[in-house]
Amino acid sequence: MGMRRKGRELALQALYQLEVRGDDPCAALRIFWEHCDAPTDARAFGQALVEGVLDTRARIDELIAESSSNWRVDRLSHVDRNILRIGTYELLCRRDVPASVAIDEAIEIAKRFGSDESSTFVNGVLDAIAGAVGAKERQRAL
Repeated sequence: MGMRRKGRELALQALYQLEVRGDDPCAALRIFWEHCDAPTDARAFGQALVEGVLDTRARIDELIAESSSNWRVDRLSHVDRNILRIGTYELLCRRDVPASVAIDEAIEIAKRFGSDESSTFVNGVLDAIAGAVGAKERQRAL
């Protein structure tokens, strides 16, 4: 498994823990990273994703809501919601990650951690978001 995929999985686990615990986010994240057994580069990438998602969560959730017809963000499973948040953050803010990579990685993580339908749902929503934020065009220009 690559360093970035491991970082994405760590970010998913950290964001999931923040939602489930519901207490002080700083303390929850500190505890998560203290007990995290992963290579330093994967941890750093995961931590950057978590911070980015938290900093832009309102915009991310807005994009997810606009792109997931008939589903409110708060009704999505914790896993699907946070996979979508990470993927959307990468499409929106991480110009070093091609749109196809962000989407493919989210699909693979959804297959591993989500339900049977998660990967198809994640693919459709992130593809719509990539189009909405111009990530597909940006990728062609690289």
